[in-house]
Amino acid sequence: MKIALAQMKTTADMEDNFQKLVRLAERAAAEGADLICYPEIQLSPFFPQYPSRDASAYLLSRDSRYIREFCDVCRKNGIYASPNFYVEENGHRYDMSFLIDDVGTILGTQKMVHIAECEQFYEQDYYTPSDDGFSVFDTRFGKIGIVVCFDRHYPESIRTEALRGAELILIPTANTKAEPAEMFRWEIRTQAFQNIVNIAMCNRCGTEGQMEFSGESLLSDFDGNLTTLAGDQEELLIAETDLAGCAARRKTRPYLSLRRPEHYA
Repeated sequence: MKIALAQMKTTADMEDNFQKLVRLAERAAAEGADLICYPEIQLSPFFPQYPSRDASAYLLSRDSRYIREFCDVCRKNGIYASPNFYVEENGHRYDMSFLIDDVGTILGTQKMVHIAECEQFYEQDYYTPSDDGFSVFDTRFGKIGIVVCFDRHYPESIRTEALRGAELILIPTANTKAEPAEMFRWEIRTQAFQNIVNIAMCNRCGTEGQMEFSGESLLSDFDGNLTTLAGDQEELLIAETDLAGCAARRKTRPYLSLRRPEHYA
């Protein structure tokens, strides 16, 4: 499977950001990618860096034209996509990723489960925690899961999706240059190794307010090898990954099957 990671800058203009999404999907499809993954809330500026502001201008509903039109983009270009939006559903607001297939069908969504609350990440002012936990989606390439940004810092997130059969986990994120980039790379590689799962993390880049996003989107294979790493500027990173190999490796490195959860309470 060939994955495209759309490392990108965003502005306050949602329409401009959306057109960039479309162009990147078209380019990824033209370059042979099967799936394109985007950073966290890539239609808007990173508003959670400020506490208690009105971000309703960036809020989408499930029937938003942006979502409908992006499904059409996937269909027209024959590409899977995982965009991440600020979405209102049943009166609650979520940091929500979508998985859309190559005929424009929404296979499912993944909401952020753990909500950060610290300097420049005042996310509890904007997001409701997920009410349906973690999901893994069947595709013609294999089983794909999504772990949204902050959730990756909790080993239970990736472990849960691996136990549900995920062979690839996508992580949309918003990492900054003030954060420990090398540690974040090892965090992904270690979890990929321990859970025998491919992990692709796609980040923002550029400066917004007091935050300088670091880029460095990456792909780790199920052996923990860093197979590709972006720089700190806008980039469409395209790489191959082997979903089918997870099952064979889980037999030779049986970390998951030899678990003893009765002792983990």
